[in-house]
Amino acid sequence: MTVTTDAATLWTATHAQRARLADDLADLTAAQWATPSLCGDWTVEEVAAHLTAAASIGRWRWIASMLGARFDPAVHNARRLAEHLGATPAETPDRFRAVVTSTVAPTGHTAAWLGEVVVHGEDVRRPLGIASTPPAATTTAVAEFFASRDFTVAGKTLSRGLRLEATDGPFATGGGPLVTGPTLALVMALAGRESHLDDVDGPGVATLGERISTPPPAGR
Repeated sequence: MTVTTDAATLWTATHAQRARLADDLADLTAAQWATPSLCGDWTVEEVAAHLTAAASIGRWRWIASMLGARFDPAVHNARRLAEHLGATPAETPDRFRAVVTSTVAPTGHTAAWLGEVVVHGEDVRRPLGIASTPPAATTTAVAEFFASRDFTVAGKTLSRGLRLEATDGPFATGGGPLVTGPTLALVMALAGRESHLDDVDGPGVATLGERISTPPPAGR
């Protein structure tokens, strides 16, 4: 499999994943919208609002927002999430669906914004019991990006000194104790999700788990 990572291909994949998630969230009950996600203290509805915010803020507005938050990503995210949260749960999915084809982003790291919807999609699907696996080309592009740097997640630091190999695609990187599993599970582990460690195997899993439980700051 050849994984293409040009911006146009990555945006096409991003739009496809947003549309897929919007469909999955279309008919949730109020109780399901209030379900805790895998992303910190956010509910399913709050994750959807966060994804809407991420697809609605360009570079200069993002810089202004970060300045206003004194460069605290948690404050920035909370403010932008509140801005895009619907007055009722019914409004939140409508707002998300409205940005499905958006190419607005804070930076040109398109793989990161594809990773945003892949990871947060799984953050809400798993607690809701919705099974959905993105195409291998999509998850491979995200895994390669996450493992190559500490940007939106600390993937490079989490995987340092480990050998990661996908069992369902071509993704492989690093050297050291082996961690194997589906590409989506490796993506979620690189994003710091302990929930997906049960989906991977190998002598490097314990080290990866220890690092996830005491995560380094992203961007270092």
